[in-house]
Parts: sequence; structure tokens; C-alpha cells
Amino acid sequence: MDNKKDSIRALAKEASLMPQEELVAISKKQSRLTIGIPRETSFQERRVALVPESVALLVNNGHEVIVETNAGKEASFQDHDYSEAGARIVYSPEDVFRSEIIMKVAPPSLQEIEMMPGRQTLVSAIHLPVQKAETFHALSMKKMTAIAWDYIRDETNIFPVVRAMGEIAGNTAVLIAAEYLSHANGGQGLMFGGISGVKPTEVVILGAGTVAESAARAALGLGASVKVFDNSTYKLRRLQNDIGFRLWTSTIQPSELRNALDTADVAIGAIHTSGGRTPVVVSEEMVSNMKYGSVIVDVSIDQGGCFETSRVTTHDKPVFKEHGVIHYCVPNIASRVSRTASYALSNIFAPTVIAIGDEGGISNLVKHQEGFRNGVYMYNGTLTNEDIASLFELSWKDIRLLLAAL
Repeated sequence: MDNKKDSIRALAKEASLMPQEELVAISKKQSRLTIGIPRETSFQERRVALVPESVALLVNNGHEVIVETNAGKEASFQDHDYSEAGARIVYSPEDVFRSEIIMKVAPPSLQEIEMMPGRQTLVSAIHLPVQKAETFHALSMKKMTAIAWDYIRDETNIFPVVRAMGEIAGNTAVLIAAEYLSHANGGQGLMFGGISGVKPTEVVILGAGTVAESAARAALGLGASVKVFDNSTYKLRRLQNDIGFRLWTSTIQPSELRNALDTADVAIGAIHTSGGRTPVVVSEEMVSNMKYGSVIVDVSIDQGGCFETSRVTTHDKPVFKEHGVIHYCVPNIASRVSRTASYALSNIFAPTVIAIGDEGGISNLVKHQEGFRNGVYMYNGTLTNEDIASLFELSWKDIRLLLAAL
């Protein structure tokens, strides 16, 4: 008996010296998602939420992407491009709106919400100044989880999509102004910028945010003389530091602004407000004193415009003349360069969708990423954004309380 026990002890000791299997934590279960990309039907919206390259990335990660026919046509992407990337092309919007995750650029219409079965995730812009309470009621009835891409923050606490679109709008505004300064488009016959021995183009920029910074960089790069006005000295100081150049800046004082506009060849409105209408800082009288053939590009027209003479125009008829000054007042300037803008959107959206899958679903990503959670304004049919609730007099709940109950 003792010999038998000794043998067992010897075997046990020998086994303890053998290589052991390592115990590792089990990773989160990845979810296979179905993503729908509908064709945008909003007026003048030419962008698409995902480009073919991003679709291929999602498909290679095990997700299914459903694209409505001609969804990317206005951004110069063909159905063939998407099918080659692995997407399934459908010819009915109802087929797209049945997807688990619906990715749009523009806010959904009531007709589009009606096509949604419910209990899905919607990612789109929100555009509060043009929204109606009926949209939120309809989403709530469908028990939707809705994320506004213009409210999502990144790890540096900035709004990445808003910044990307602002950069595009600022750069494009300068190129638009250059077009309309030429004789071919009814301008003074000026080359934007300048050459040796010739006085440079004078540009006045209203605002000191992302749009203004991009416009200032583009104008300075072409050799123009730039003056920036904003009521925030902090923003003006930040803009100068970011550009690395001591350009002319001022707070918005009527006398200084009037003097600057009197000699300006181009004025760019880039004032943004967090809610409501953009303040009008340039009166009609100031515009009437501007040089004949000078150009106004009012990027702020998305929120009403900051020039008193501004009125909304379209991509088909983008300009009008008032007091001899050319006005370009097209909302959503980024749609003018829809292919570039679509790439910028897709570069942000695709990693977000992959993160949703890696986290095992939308709820886990909302729990673990505060910046993404900031974009959620409706969770399973419950409004979670206090600003929206206050604006439309709706009831709301803190999303952290809803998540804690899970």
C-alpha cells in the first residue's frame, strides 16, 4: 500500500513539472452587423455615408453591407464599385431601412422613418435648426437608438466629423471666391492672391473657428491679405497660434469691420452658433459700400447667414448680385465636393462601425466610449438629449441611468 502511495506522489510531482496550458481571458464576442446605406433624398445632399473602400473593410471584418442602387452616384461612386467591394445592391429603399444599422448623411425624413421596422440603430446628422418634434416622436415610436454624427466626440474631445466638414467648407469657400473674382463669372477680373508688384487680394473672414481657420490658411497660401474678426479673443489667439502666423485680427467692432469691408475683395462668413440663428453682423449698408464686383461667400447661411443681404441659393443657381456685390449663399458647401466629403465621413464612420462589432453591439460601445455616447440622442426610443428636449418641450432621461438599468 505504501509503495502504491509513493508511486502516486511521484507521478503527481512529475506532472506538476510538465508545461501547463496558459489560462487567458476570453475576448468579447464580436457581432456580425448588417449596415444599410440608403440613397440620400434630401435637397442638394450629394454625399454618401460610406465609400466603397470602407465597405470592403467592413465586409472583410465579417459584416454585411446593403447599399441602395445609386446611393453613391452623386459622389461619383457607381453600383459596380460597391458590389466589387462586397456590398449587396438593392433596388428598394425598404430593403435598406430594414438593416440593423442605418447610416445616413442627412437627417431622416418621416417617410424614411416609416420604412424602419424598429428597434434599430440610426446614424445621421441631426441639424437641429431645421428639425421638427414629429421626427423625434416617430423615432421614439419605433424604439430606435439614434446617434447624431455631428455630436460625436473623439479621444481629444473634439467633434471629428464637424471639424472635417468645416475644413472642407473653409478651403472650398476660398476656391469659390477665386472663381467669382474672375471676369468669366462677373467679378472684377482679379486673380485671387497676387503676384510681385501687384497689390494682393484683401480677404475679410468673420469667425475664428474651424471653417475660418481653413479659409485663412487657403487664402494666405494663395498670397492674399487676410483680416479675421471674432468676438472671442480666445478663438482669435488660438487661430493665430494654430496657423503660426501673426495675421490681422480684431473683435467685431462696427467701425473696424466697416473699414475692412470697404477695401475688401472677398468677405467670408464663417460664424457658427451652437443653437438657433447666426447673428447678423454685416448690415446692408456695409454691403452697399463694398467694392463693385467683390464677392461674399456666406458659409453661415446654413444657420441663416451673417450678412443682412444674404438669402439661400442652390448649387444650380449659386449666386446673385446685391448692390453690385456677388453673393454665394449655398447651404451645405461640402456637397459641392461630395466625393472628397464622402471620403472624410467614411474615414470616421467605418472605424466606428468596426468598434460596434468588436464591442459586441451598440449598447456596449455606448457604455464604454464617452465620446460616442455624447452623440446618442435617443436610446431604445427614449430621448436622452436635454437640449433637444428643452427646444421641443419633450421629456427625456439621462442615458447613464438607462445604461445602469441594463
